[in-house]
Amino acid sequence: MNKPRLTAITGGIGAGKSVVSQILRVMGYEVFDCDCEAKILMDSDLQIKNRLISDIHRDAVDSYGQINRKLISSIVFADKERLALLNSIVHSAVRRRIEEWKNEKHSRCHLFVETAILYQSGLDRAVDDVIDVVAPDEIRIIRVMKRNNCSRQDVISRIHSQQFTPNTPHHSITEIINDNFCPVLPQLLNYLKNT
Repeated sequence: MNKPRLTAITGGIGAGKSVVSQILRVMGYEVFDCDCEAKILMDSDLQIKNRLISDIHRDAVDSYGQINRKLISSIVFADKERLALLNSIVHSAVRRRIEEWKNEKHSRCHLFVETAILYQSGLDRAVDDVIDVVAPDEIRIIRVMKRNNCSRQDVISRIHSQQFTPNTPHHSITEIINDNFCPVLPQLLNYLKNT
């Protein structure tokens, strides 16, 4: 039995990963959303909650078991070491869930995983290839300010916290430009045709 091809969809905040993922879903492809799954796991996994309290902040989880995402975000996006720690806590659980999902979808020939932190999470070692969605910083800033109703400085801090240059980039990367000028769909169709 052949294993499905696993492709990561990555890119910085506001670049357009979700746009590419949504197009693929409309085309009938299965896309695993790492951010969404991480939130589900954080809300349901007691071990993760205990680590958030002990390693990130004692008030990371309230007395009702609700995660204080605003507090956690303010801490980790101002401290790269704590961000790396948060990622290590959550993304080992996400990687396990991806393996389960991939096994559930074994009859599909091509699966996709959307992630903002491909290399930091270790997912780069689990995928066959990468779609890197890119856009100029100014376009990304405007998109995120509008989408999240947040300040320019908040978005810039988020962009800086996500910047990461891997020592060894993945050996197979396709870049999709999402800059309001280059249509995304033809680029994606060309990628699919050539894989």
